[in-house]
Amino acid sequence: MRAFTDESGREWIATAVEEDTPRHHGRWYLVFHPAGAETPLLPMPEVRWQSRATAERTIRTMSLFELQRRVASLARRAGLDDAGAPRPDVHRLVRAG
Repeated sequence: MRAFTDESGREWIATAVEEDTPRHHGRWYLVFHPAGAETPLLPMPEVRWQSRATAERTIRTMSLFELQRRVASLARRAGLDDAGAPRPDVHRLVRAG
């Protein structure tokens, strides 16, 4: 687990979560959530590890730029604004589609 601040000054936690799956490899994946809150949970399942120890070591060694880039990408994907609130324009588009 690692705390960092995004470009907007919002504090986030980067951590790994274990997927409940019968496979033995790639069970752990990257997730972000705001510091002090468990939601919104922003998962990044395309970044995976074999073990919790490997996940923790990798997250600990990620650059601040990399963490900021990834959380910004996930926030856009989830339709959140810079304050972490849902963007009304994005939700209208999702409902309309």
